[in-house]
Amino acid sequence: MANPRHFAAVVSSFLLVLTSGASVPANADPDFDDFSALPPLELVAVPPPIDEFERSRAPEPSGIEITISAPETPPPAPPVPGAGLDPWAEAFAESARLQTRAPVPPEPVPYVVATNRRVGYFLERFTGSRREVVAQWFGRSGRYLGMIREVLRRHGLPEDLAYTAMIESGFDPLAVSRAGATGLWQFMASTARRYGLRVDRWADERLDPERATVAAAAYLRDLHLQFGSWLLAQAAYNAGEMAVARAVQRTGSTDFWAIASTAQLSQETKDFVPAIQAATLLGRDPVRYGFEVGGSADPNTVRVTVPPATNLRQLARAAGIPADTLQALNPVLVRGVTPPGASWQLRIPRDRRDRVLAALAPRPPTRLAQRRASAPERVGAPSRASIAAAVHVVRSNDTVTAIARRYGVSITDLVRWNGLDVPDRIHPGDRLRVADLR
Repeated sequence: MANPRHFAAVVSSFLLVLTSGASVPANADPDFDDFSALPPLELVAVPPPIDEFERSRAPEPSGIEITISAPETPPPAPPVPGAGLDPWAEAFAESARLQTRAPVPPEPVPYVVATNRRVGYFLERFTGSRREVVAQWFGRSGRYLGMIREVLRRHGLPEDLAYTAMIESGFDPLAVSRAGATGLWQFMASTARRYGLRVDRWADERLDPERATVAAAAYLRDLHLQFGSWLLAQAAYNAGEMAVARAVQRTGSTDFWAIASTAQLSQETKDFVPAIQAATLLGRDPVRYGFEVGGSADPNTVRVTVPPATNLRQLARAAGIPADTLQALNPVLVRGVTPPGASWQLRIPRDRRDRVLAALAPRPPTRLAQRRASAPERVGAPSRASIAAAVHVVRSNDTVTAIARRYGVSITDLVRWNGLDVPDRIHPGDRLRVADLR
């Protein structure tokens, strides 16, 4: 979901206004009225004022790229498997394949200095007609930029790739595009699953900013390994690997700007990279362009392990947390219940941790339960063994019809014995009576 852009013009006049460069995110919508899906770029020079672009009557060159080495700082050490990762990240490592690949790149990341009209166009648009929208992006950026940069740094990737998320989603972790791309990094479900994110009827981890960022880093890293260029990697993030591979084969070029001058890529993909470059320029010096970075990472939440099939509303009530607050902290849980079959890392308010743990702790049996357990069984009354045999614990794929058929009872009796006003509204972990104990 990323798109690279081409640079041209008289290089000598532009070198006077070079900045350190940046990686820019761009939107998947060709009109960029719904900025929801674009990838990261390499670095660019600050374009001359837009009026200078417009005054130029010379035909736009095919593009010039000048590679300048990054400041001489030691390259990041290759990540050590399992080092410094959260438990969920360790579990994800195999599918993400971040820990097993060769470092990308093996030396300080080179910065691409480029100057062309498309970057200037997006820079003008982001600071002009779209200023209000871009200000909202910056207003949210502080909540996620630190985390994103840390993930990229940990895996040896350019930190400027963080601005891909600005163009992809405007740093909105709940964003959903018209095509169904979801989350901070606008993953489609198939790609998300390929990179280790759970997307099913219980959970959609595309909505988890941290997990989605690890998956995005893995995807971008693989694309760079495939194409050998961050620009082409970003184009493939937007258009897909096959579309870019086909364009490279047909043009015989691995220069994104040369390919972008042909009809081998869609206009959306041709615009993706320049938009990311423009966003990165803004992100490197937002004050200069009149923007303010807002928001901050929320330090007031923690994760706790909860049992399978934990109902958020019931837990919230027991822990004295507003149910809406607990759901908002865990948008990944699309049904408001943790998936059955395994424990789950639930995000909760830090100041409610003790109350949540108390609510999750096993309760000692009541005196009434103890008396019932020790009382002799009455003659003619159902035994405790028969009562236990008459109870079915609902599993994830169970239906009322299947349960009734399994125990040889009618659906009508099953519904009546269990007071099911809506027959199909059963959930994993529910205990259903499946026999007449009279």
